[in-house]
Amino acid sequence: MKKIFFAIAIATCISSFAQWPLTTTPSGGNKKATVGERIGITDVTIHYDRPGVKGREGKIWGQLVPVGFVDQGFGSSKAAPWRAGANECTTIEFSTDVKIEGKDLPAGKYGFFIAYDPNESTLIFSKNSNNWGSFYYDEKDDVLRVKIKPVATDKSVEWLKYEFENQTANSAVVDLLWEKLSFPFKVEVDLNKTQVESFRNELRTDKGFFWLGWQTAAQWCVDHNTNLDEALLWADTATNPNILGERNFTSLSTKALVLAKLGRTKESDEIMKDAMTFGNMIQIHQYARALLQQKRAKDAFDIFKLNAEKNPNQFTTLFGLARGYSGLGDYKKALEYAQKALPLSDGMNKSNVEKSIALLKEGKDIN
Repeated sequence: MKKIFFAIAIATCISSFAQWPLTTTPSGGNKKATVGERIGITDVTIHYDRPGVKGREGKIWGQLVPVGFVDQGFGSSKAAPWRAGANECTTIEFSTDVKIEGKDLPAGKYGFFIAYDPNESTLIFSKNSNNWGSFYYDEKDDVLRVKIKPVATDKSVEWLKYEFENQTANSAVVDLLWEKLSFPFKVEVDLNKTQVESFRNELRTDKGFFWLGWQTAAQWCVDHNTNLDEALLWADTATNPNILGERNFTSLSTKALVLAKLGRTKESDEIMKDAMTFGNMIQIHQYARALLQQKRAKDAFDIFKLNAEKNPNQFTTLFGLARGYSGLGDYKKALEYAQKALPLSDGMNKSNVEKSIALLKEGKDIN
């Protein structure tokens, strides 16, 4: 009896395992691929299979890839778009909310389809990303549709591919290329919003138990002129030793910069007097440059001058005075200090000083 039960158990296992296919290359000789890029702090990831042209030039668009929506003769969909690849459903995932060609799309993973048309193709982002191909496509699952115009290319692409092009700090163009057509679409992120939300989340974790995290968040807001009221709260935390803050040049100067951005100049200057007692030559120099960026040339000059008095005859302070005088419009005096800094410079610094000297001789600001 035991042998019978054992035999039945083995047969059951064999039957179950037989339904699990072994790992092989994709059908049709197509290639699996993943491509991704970070836009701002937003991760964009595309999983797809890459069909080849395989001698079918001129027979891809409108034939192998039909126009519009078609009944493929299998599955529940009677009006299916192209799967934007081969085999399984092409998927595209965004770690934060984005805009596609100016239209909002929430964070998430989507099945990606294209209803091809030579004049105006439709990009489809579907909440159903698990189907095989587009055989079970249902327009009720569409989250976003965007129309674009396919672009003819001079060079034929044998294996379908996705690329990221024309990258900026908050956008990139995703481009599907195959044979002699390209399907580009622009992905944009709200960098300020996503970055600030990320700061809020991270500062609730162990990263918020050290002053530098709060200072970093406040400084980023200063640099991007955004979320300044909350940045001041973060700067308060970074500088308060009774919580977890630390009073040093970096934390204090960041708070001063936030206050300056908020128009509270007197408070900013008082905090900077305190910060200066902690600052080294480079830190003080960088703060003076930040003042120049804020169009506070006189205040910047005073800091450059103080730094030079504390650290005389140094490349950094001599060239700082050149910047300071240039900011005031005194190009003759700026040229004098730039020429004094030149023998103390090397490498990239030397090249920068030489360019500055040339500009000053032409009566132009070097900042």
